Amino acid sequence: MGVIAKQSIRGTIVTYLGIAVGIFTTFVVLTRFLTQEEIGLARVLVDAATLFIGLAQLGTNASIIRFYPYFHEKETDKDHGFFFWALVVPFFGFLLFAIIYWACQAPLASWFGDKSPLFVEYYYFVLPLAFFMLYQTIFETTCNVLMRIVVPRGVRELGVRLGLLALYLLYAKNVLSLDGFVIGLCLNYAIAALINICYFFSLKRINLRPDWSFLRTNPALVKRYLTYTGFLIVSALTTVLAPIISSLFITAEMGLDSTGIFAIATYIAVMVSIPNRSVAAIASPQLARAIKEQNREECSALIRQVTRNMLLIGGFILLTIWINIDLIFHILPNGADYISAKNVVLILGVSQLILGTFSVCLNTLNYSRYYAFSLLFSIILTTGSIVLNYHLVPRYGMIGAAASNLLSYGFYYLLIVLTIVPLCRLKVIDRKWWLIAILLVAIFGLNYAWQQYLPTLHIWLDSIVRSAVLLGLGLLIAYKANLSPEINNQIKNLKSKI
Repeated sequence: MGVIAKQSIRGTIVTYLGIAVGIFTTFVVLTRFLTQEEIGLARVLVDAATLFIGLAQLGTNASIIRFYPYFHEKETDKDHGFFFWALVVPFFGFLLFAIIYWACQAPLASWFGDKSPLFVEYYYFVLPLAFFMLYQTIFETTCNVLMRIVVPRGVRELGVRLGLLALYLLYAKNVLSLDGFVIGLCLNYAIAALINICYFFSLKRINLRPDWSFLRTNPALVKRYLTYTGFLIVSALTTVLAPIISSLFITAEMGLDSTGIFAIATYIAVMVSIPNRSVAAIASPQLARAIKEQNREECSALIRQVTRNMLLIGGFILLTIWINIDLIFHILPNGADYISAKNVVLILGVSQLILGTFSVCLNTLNYSRYYAFSLLFSIILTTGSIVLNYHLVPRYGMIGAAASNLLSYGFYYLLIVLTIVPLCRLKVIDRKWWLIAILLVAIFGLNYAWQQYLPTLHIWLDSIVRSAVLLGLGLLIAYKANLSPEINNQIKNLKSKI
């Protein structure tokens, strides 16, 4: 657990440096210098590329984490050409889906054309953007299985965001045209991919020659790999679509202006699940190894630790955002144009809290022998998301899109938890988890009562006082009750060094 703690803490620090850059970009640059339509264009291009790479990976990301322990020999540090397949398979996946994307241009242009003609104009830029994002992701995952997440995390969370900030500023100052900005967006991810490639090859001697003799002597492993990867290809058709479907529906039904507003709300809400990115990156290989060794006690301990800490950390981030939500839109340049998304932030924030807390359960299901269930649940997730967005977005707009996201993901993770507990005989949550949940609900209730019954004298003063009192009280209770022994130990170690 020491490696997990150290790498997670370092990764989280880097991540929050990236968040600081993202906050500056969003609050000072984006909403001040770009129109809602331009913000929406950048968002939908990245969303479309994200959908593309999720399909083009052909399940490689999860396969790398699950099967690396089977290829890697600890004694000799040989990988038996594992990384050759990790790089080649997604390349063929990219070619396959590039042909499909090219063939779908006409129907997609028809769907987006009326409300979002600007996206149609830049339709084919999704291809190079997706290619660079694909290999940035693949090389980040290969670094993860080598237990090194800080540099790739820094590239994703800090480097890419600094590049985006530079692009936005250059566009705002008319140094770049809109064409130049979109080209720069592609180059930004190309640089990120290149850095990850260089770092990966610096970690150890990497053999990219396939070890055919190893494959011939392990036919059962090859069969399991192909079956698992084939399953993930089908699963990706559903799971990749679900996270961005709301954005696509808003773009098609309401236009890029609304997509831009929804994007700002999403940028704020996604902070809730940010800590999970570092934790999951380093915990997933440990989880895959424990499942391979059929060590249920270690699996349960790891899952309970992650769900408990992610609920506590993510919950307090959501509380911080919601207590200060009026101040956030007050200081946001042109905040009056975006305040319609205030309640959207809360709904998406709760959705992100669920995702951050229980995503480790999804990884557990995928790495176990019951992984086929995740395909069924993915179909339910995506079908539910499409149906909910189809009915709720035209009627309730962005609130409907956010509600669709929350309902579909809430039900999805409930199904996953109700599956792994009896089948894998694992414990997902403990008594401390429930105490954390009660504490968070209580603080939300106190915040609501404060706003209802105490007068607001000044928006800055009110936010500062409420934050200090409510968050301070909650953190004190969490520490005194030892709701997270891991965090308490880190605090004690920090005190001892001061």
